[in-house]
Amino acid sequence: MPKRKKTSKTSTPKTEPSKGMEAKYEPRLKKLYLKSVLPQLMKRFNYRNIMEIPKISSVSLNMGIGDGKTNNKLLESALSELTLISGQKPITTTAKKDISNFKIRKGWPVGCKVTLRSVRMYEFLDRLISVALPRTRDFRGLSFKAFDGMGNYNFGIQEQIIFTEINYDDIESIRGLNITIVTTAKTDEEAYWLLKNLGLPLREKKIINEKEEVV
Repeated sequence: MPKRKKTSKTSTPKTEPSKGMEAKYEPRLKKLYLKSVLPQLMKRFNYRNIMEIPKISSVSLNMGIGDGKTNNKLLESALSELTLISGQKPITTTAKKDISNFKIRKGWPVGCKVTLRSVRMYEFLDRLISVALPRTRDFRGLSFKAFDGMGNYNFGIQEQIIFTEINYDDIESIRGLNITIVTTAKTDEEAYWLLKNLGLPLREKKIINEKEEVV
């Protein structure tokens, strides 16, 4: 019987880069944090390990709706506006208990909220710092007293139209929203300098000279 010729399997080289080799997109604010903010915080607080340096873990946006229980159009408008602002679909928040003074019953819609992390978080903060806050009427900076004692910062915006994603002609009414920036900082001082170095327009703290007690 004639012998069969052995055929060697030749592997063709892959022209497409693997998933691990693909260049990953990094937001501008994250690059600023890695290149500039990390060394500044390390020098200021004398951290021994880079893992001790605080960072932003999430950003929450909460928008209240006064007449959402009776007007579905206002609820839909708020959901649409918060989606445009955050780039992520929000969820509807409901009342946890009955409030007779506001004629609200448990389970009725009272607002909407969204929590941002990773890339969308950095992109939102970049737009907030660079574009939205400078458009605020009579803006003089954010208060440095709005920290909660655990390294998180909370502040409110009176008009949603400061965001360029919102078309003034399409809105139902002027409404505000609350923004909470959650960090891994253990103290308010660390969180202050983290956000300050990232470019958040916080007001300068007054330096108080402590007088030495004379015994």
